[in-house]
Amino acid sequence: MLTLTGITVRLGGRTIIDRATAALPPRSRIGLIGRNGAGKSTLMKVMIGQIDPDDGTVDMPRDTRIGYIAQDAPAGTATPFETVLAADTERAALLAESETCVDPDRLGDIHERLNAIDAYGAPARAARILVGLGFDEGMQAQPLDSFSGGWRMRVALAALLFSGPDLLLLDEPSNHLDLEATLWLENFLKDYPTTVIVISHERDLLNKVVDHILHLEQGKVTLYPGGYDAFERQRAERLAQLSAARARQQAEREKLQAFVDRWRAKASKAKQAQSRMKALEKMRPIAAALEDPTLSFAFPSPPEMRPPLITLDMAAVGYGATPVLRRLNLRIDPDDRVALLGRNGNGKTTLARLLAAQLPAMGGAMNASAKMKVGYFTQYQVEELDADATPLEHMTRQMPGATPAAVRAQLGRFGFSGDRATQRVASLSGGERARLALALITRDAPNLLILDEPTNHLDVDSREALVQALNSYAGAVVIVSHDRHMIELVADRLVLVDSGEANEFSGTLEDYTDLVLGRGGGGATDEDGKAKGGRKADRRAAAEARERNRTLRAAAGRAERAVAELSEERSRIDRALFDPTAAGPGERDCTVTELMKRRADVEKRLGAEERRWVEAMEAIEAPADA
Repeated sequence: MLTLTGITVRLGGRTIIDRATAALPPRSRIGLIGRNGAGKSTLMKVMIGQIDPDDGTVDMPRDTRIGYIAQDAPAGTATPFETVLAADTERAALLAESETCVDPDRLGDIHERLNAIDAYGAPARAARILVGLGFDEGMQAQPLDSFSGGWRMRVALAALLFSGPDLLLLDEPSNHLDLEATLWLENFLKDYPTTVIVISHERDLLNKVVDHILHLEQGKVTLYPGGYDAFERQRAERLAQLSAARARQQAEREKLQAFVDRWRAKASKAKQAQSRMKALEKMRPIAAALEDPTLSFAFPSPPEMRPPLITLDMAAVGYGATPVLRRLNLRIDPDDRVALLGRNGNGKTTLARLLAAQLPAMGGAMNASAKMKVGYFTQYQVEELDADATPLEHMTRQMPGATPAAVRAQLGRFGFSGDRATQRVASLSGGERARLALALITRDAPNLLILDEPTNHLDVDSREALVQALNSYAGAVVIVSHDRHMIELVADRLVLVDSGEANEFSGTLEDYTDLVLGRGGGGATDEDGKAKGGRKADRRAAAEARERNRTLRAAAGRAERAVAELSEERSRIDRALFDPTAAGPGERDCTVTELMKRRADVEKRLGAEERRWVEAMEAIEAPADA
């Protein structure tokens, strides 16, 4: 058992962790969660001894082997395969000793221990882990220096998993992984035999892998049984109870204060008033549940455009003279929601760059609407933000000629209002920088959003806010993401990028998960006992549902834009009625009677458009077979 007792950590004069106490069950899988900046990584570093707490203790069984990934990615001429094998230091030391040992008894002990730790099966285990994390046989034999930082961090993860520590600590392990490697990692961790503590914002991983949630908030930790969905339910109940208790306490305080105010000047009641005053002083206020007003994403609505936005006809794209993808046939309409699937290195980002017009088509044809605006988000934009500038300065540079109010309004859509707009970027968290980058790319209301791994650095609540904003956005969306929760809630179409091509995937995301993990086929059944071969009807139904939702979403978008326009017209008429000097050109020459008639007509049309919007949204949310 790992026990935290009264852990307090202060950094830079600020208390990050405040008397955190928890007893983590042995052989449990713990999801350590909290908002960005809450101190999760700091607490994990306390557990492994990298940071000494200002107060409190961490207790665990003696000789516990702890595994944690260092910040620096491995480098050098060693191969991924050699690096992973070397991570089992006991095996490496025993094999080295066996080469030089001349004592028969000691040599017997060495081989007995090698058999006990399955040393001779280690190469196969190392290869399986590397394959699961995306390294094919050829990549396993290349030097580490030939890989990017992200791939070398995968090697570090593979080495850590291979070493099999008693206490495995993982800090955002999926940040450098694609969807396929994330799925493999989930399966691996579900069967891990000892204690795992993982910091993650992946809702699916937290639901499918962990059996406890350790929630860090305002420096305190609370342990909840179950996965993330269970945590959300329990926390909602706890907050409801807290709110009710606070209301009862407030009523009691008001009652006591009223008694004191009324009777403390009267001699016969003075003693009772004094008693109630002491009760008031001792009554420790129950804190209100904190709501973060900065948790905000709101994409500006683009002008309506005719379909299609983009068509690819046997197009090819790549770098230099070498195509990465060929025979691309794809159409993007104004209300499409497309997720690009496929392992890293297969060309998802290359296709995204082609759609964003950052790469030209090398063959075939690409046709795009001349008036179309594209907002393209990548992690590079987050990393390239000017650390010394403020969000307000960044947005002002990107919106030359715009009024200060317009610049502030765009920042406010993404939570940068008031003083937050004038903080230096260097002081912002990774999630706040991602929000700023999203605010910058959507400043001119793009018709197409292309988001390449937008959820990296975003906590669970921020990801949920982003999902809601994307579902409210009126334009088209193309997503590259390893976050299945986001793909399931946002995407209507799946496009698989593989073997140099990009083709519509006719199944569901669950079908794709089964494909990646090698499940099903040959009459096998899924968890519900339904034959895989019988899933064609499901895929057909899913395709029909996507088409139906596309039509309904377009109708809802048209109604929403009409509501906005009519509401603005009604406001102009109201201004003209109450203050004729403020009337606009369209209302200036109208009589009061004419304005009243126009207002009644606008009100009638506004009601009709609002009903259309409600009907479309209800139809979208209704079950397909309802």
